[in-house]
Amino acid sequence: MVASTFDLFKIGVGPSSSHTMGPMLAAAMFVERLDQSGKLDDLTRLETLLFGSLALTGKGHATDRAILLGLAGQRPDQIEPDGADTLVDRIRSLSEIHLNGSHKIPFVEDRDLIFDQKKRLDFHSNAMRFNAFAGDRLIETRVYYSVGGGAILDEDQIGSNNPEAGLWDVPHPFGSGADLLRIATEQGTSIAEIMRENERSGRSAEEISTGIRAIADAMSACIDRGVQSGGILPGGLRVKRRAPLIHARLMERQERALSDPLTILDWVNLWALAVNEENAAGGKVVTAPTNGAAGIVPSVLRFYERFAPKDDAAGVETFLLTAAAIGSLFKENASISGAEVGCQGEVGVACSMAAAGLTAAWGGTPSQVENAAEIGMEHNLGLTCDPVGGLVQVPCIERNAVGAVKAIEAARLSILGDGTHRVSLDEVIETMRKTGLDMSDRYKETSQGGLAVNLVEC
Repeated sequence: MVASTFDLFKIGVGPSSSHTMGPMLAAAMFVERLDQSGKLDDLTRLETLLFGSLALTGKGHATDRAILLGLAGQRPDQIEPDGADTLVDRIRSLSEIHLNGSHKIPFVEDRDLIFDQKKRLDFHSNAMRFNAFAGDRLIETRVYYSVGGGAILDEDQIGSNNPEAGLWDVPHPFGSGADLLRIATEQGTSIAEIMRENERSGRSAEEISTGIRAIADAMSACIDRGVQSGGILPGGLRVKRRAPLIHARLMERQERALSDPLTILDWVNLWALAVNEENAAGGKVVTAPTNGAAGIVPSVLRFYERFAPKDDAAGVETFLLTAAAIGSLFKENASISGAEVGCQGEVGVACSMAAAGLTAAWGGTPSQVENAAEIGMEHNLGLTCDPVGGLVQVPCIERNAVGAVKAIEAARLSILGDGTHRVSLDEVIETMRKTGLDMSDRYKETSQGGLAVNLVEC
């Protein structure tokens, strides 16, 4: 199964693709299901239960807010963050909610939104159950899983692991890095072109280019908003947004920076921090492949556009299509969920994707691209997900800056070589998967281990 570029890169809102975007979408889907089955008009109460990582870190990740918005009919790709605050405040102050924006019912949050921190469902840590009642009678119940990157599976799709669900009929199916290299050799083409031809199974060439440009523009707009926005991030940790101050300092010392060969990295750090501060504040971001790792691909892409371009438009498409192909391998063969495999599945995958995209945009061969992707993940293996206070702030924001620099380094190392290397991308992906299985749940987005317990909140 090959994931689409537009599944890996989705425009949504922060602070988390799995804990905010996914639950919002699941809530909206459940209400829509009730409406389509003719049960919505009979409904008098709707109960939501959150399990596993959603229960343990959901409040820090704004899962409660996301559920309210989804039940009210809002979806991550359409919502305006400022208007969302007003809607949530109204639901809470009136203790009532208009399901899908129309059917009004009482909504007592302490009763109707339950964080069950003692229970974890078998399939995935990010699980939620919606129960709809007509009086005391249960008229509909459904379990959804938020599996990373804003993607949702319901209980039917995972009942027998349902491998055919969402299968995409493409001319170049691939399930491994070896497949990509084989197809590239047989067809005499690039990884980006393999992905482009696959995308043409569902979109015209113009639609693909327009969609990719929209993704790139949304990434760029997020950087710019983050650079301009100051203040304190929400959530209680009192984390100060640093991007505006760093930007001001870089602008002040432009002449002095000419003698510092590492100034470019300061800009990359700035752009990554800007995106993830914007994400932590609940702003609009692009999953790349998740919100927690949303700063890496945009900052490396801007590095390419500002400091090392070849052909701007073509290079951006090559970058993002190649990154998506690599992201697809991780999504299908391992995971992009911090709650499932730790932060190696988020920052690690984003680093691998960005390294591959940059190498391709620089004109690297498919073998060099595969090498860059392998390097990007190899040096993120075992990375834990241990957000302090359940917030996507510490260490998440700085981790994106470090991941972006790692991606550039991986791309440079691969370009210096001829594409031959000892460890394959497929071996690293399998190692990452097994490492995630071995990792204690304390280090998988539960805030029960690592920095989350060793750093005193103040």
